[in-house]
Amino acid sequence: MARPMEGVRVLEVAQYTFVPASGAVLADWGADVIKVEHAEYGDAQRGLIRLLGLDVSSDGNTFFPIMEAPNRGKRSIGLALEKPGARVVLEKLVARADVFVTNFLPRSRSRLRIDVEDIRAINPDIIYVRGSGFGQRGPERDKGGYDGTAFWARGGSASGVTPPGADRMTKMPAGAYGDSMGGLTIAGGIAAALYRRAATGAPSVVDVSLLGVGAWTTQFSVNLALLAGGPLPDVEEPRHGAPTNPLIGAFRTADGRWLQLSMLQPGVYWPEFCAVVGRPELAEDDRFDSAEKIMANAAEAADLVAEIIASLTYSEWLRTVEGMKGQWAVVQDAWDVGQDVSLRANGHIGTLVDTEGRDRELVVNPVQFDETPAELSRGPRFAEHTDEILRELGWSEDELIQLKIDGVAT
Repeated sequence: MARPMEGVRVLEVAQYTFVPASGAVLADWGADVIKVEHAEYGDAQRGLIRLLGLDVSSDGNTFFPIMEAPNRGKRSIGLALEKPGARVVLEKLVARADVFVTNFLPRSRSRLRIDVEDIRAINPDIIYVRGSGFGQRGPERDKGGYDGTAFWARGGSASGVTPPGADRMTKMPAGAYGDSMGGLTIAGGIAAALYRRAATGAPSVVDVSLLGVGAWTTQFSVNLALLAGGPLPDVEEPRHGAPTNPLIGAFRTADGRWLQLSMLQPGVYWPEFCAVVGRPELAEDDRFDSAEKIMANAAEAADLVAEIIASLTYSEWLRTVEGMKGQWAVVQDAWDVGQDVSLRANGHIGTLVDTEGRDRELVVNPVQFDETPAELSRGPRFAEHTDEILRELGWSEDELIQLKIDGVAT
């Protein structure tokens, strides 16, 4: 298996999903990632007990997807960074690391002496990475943020998917939605910084904010608003199709499955669609016999498309459109996505062995090297590797025991 980050050492002082997800991606790519967790509390995310309507718990020994996904492949050390005795451990970890990654706010970084100048004083060549809600400059640099606030609400996605006049805001389609995209973004930034250091010898400070990732995600609309010089107009979408294209949009089958059609050239795809659904006469209809007429009469054509699709069950639709060149997709829920034939054929659903020896499945990060899916390994139990890491750093058994007695390490 291709592991382009083999030999890269990453030290992560972070919790929740946004920044830790980047470490999971780097671990997928072969990096040795050490996760520093608070010696008493661990990553705060370990304390979550209910998610998406499901009762979940994590005692550090069970499979817990919201911890496993952003922390797979890492090693965990329990370290009380606020205690003076932990400093020498941290400094030894920093000294041998290539990358330092954190999502601590400026005040906490200053208090714990893990800001850029503190870490660079120990290791001048280290790549220093900060994940934040709202960036490192400006009036909100000290403000914490989650993907629901900085990415989804402030970044434009919530407004973009909430219909005008709705009595409630549309929520994110999945937990850690922006966090997962943000983590992958950070991993890409780290890869670029490692390349720059290898090419020039210069280490970088890498910054990624959830707000920035959110704006990048909605940039199509943001750029248009900037061009227009104000908010975009509220455009009332037709029930079926798009204003000038009947072959774009969501349509429902007889058995309630939603289909998303995205045939961007109606003049090209309309005749084929009419033929495969058994209505070739619609291609010759004088309302729809040219691209210009299809666009002018899109509402009528879209109603006909909706009527045709509504007369078919999903299985009948599949048989009907087999081989059709026009682009479409079925709308899948989370379970459907996990069973998706193309995801599985391409290795994007991977298997790992949990702490109890059971096979478990997780979504694999979407980047592959040399046509080879990443191999997953489980995430660490809380402070599972403390002893191992301290021994690697040169601590004797007696010294290791004393660190634990002093509450410095767990």
